[in-house]
Amino acid sequence: MSYEVKGPILGFEDTKKVDIVQIDELFATMKDVDNEAISFTLVNPYPLREYSFDIPAAVRALLDLKEDSNVRVYNIVVIQKPLEESRINFLAPIIINEDNQTVAQVVLDPKENPDFGIATPIKEFIKE
Repeated sequence: MSYEVKGPILGFEDTKKVDIVQIDELFATMKDVDNEAISFTLVNPYPLREYSFDIPAAVRALLDLKEDSNVRVYNIVVIQKPLEESRINFLAPIIINEDNQTVAQVVLDPKENPDFGIATPIKEFIKE
């Protein structure tokens, strides 16, 4: 499904429309509609850890979020080999409003969210 990017994705400010495809319960891909070379692997943080934060008012307005909006949250993953070495950015979640197909990235303050890292290894969440 295609989504309009209402708030910039860090480092990819020219990306204005993306396709997001769910792979499984944990992973999805996000691809720039106008530039097939730009693609992100996303992870649903909730099966991995406790993850809550306040969406800033400016982002709520950009995405036209209401109390009952159908919202999904993902984090960008930098895939590594082996997969366990892949890194998750918990400080810059991707917010999706499914009701109007809009997307924005939020940059969280690390001082207010000390448990969230910018490059947390996925292996920290694998139960052996």
